[in-house]
Amino acid sequence: MTLEAPSVSSTAEQLPPAPPGRALELTFRIAGVLIAVLATVLTAALEIFLTPLRLGGVPVGVAVVLAVLANVALCWFAVTTVGRRWALAVPWAVWTLIMFFAAGMRTTEGDYLISGEDWVALVMILLGSLTFAGYTYRMILQRPPVTKQ
Repeated sequence: MTLEAPSVSSTAEQLPPAPPGRALELTFRIAGVLIAVLATVLTAALEIFLTPLRLGGVPVGVAVVLAVLANVALCWFAVTTVGRRWALAVPWAVWTLIMFFAAGMRTTEGDYLISGEDWVALVMILLGSLTFAGYTYRMILQRPPVTKQ
């Protein structure tokens, strides 16, 4: 009785396809964080530029609404693409730092990007940061899904 080794082609046909590698998963997570940071920078800049918007001399709070909606979307995107709750902290930190710099740095003419007398900008900073905090609190209250081992 002779034993023959199975051919390579018959063995390959029997094996299930290999799952995506850990490197691919890590690449997607890093790309998710980078896209979230880029989107944070863009939305924060847009919010800052919309704070002085007025219609007929009356301030319009479009920047406040945009800050809340964009920050919720940023939170969701970061947590969903990275798959970890800590990913929420990255856009929150970037957004907060941008707002600190915009409120504390002067232009070459001596003006602040966000002045202390602009109620729209102050409410935008408050509600924008509270949006991140509220989303974080909501994530803390959610129980992680139970996985079978």
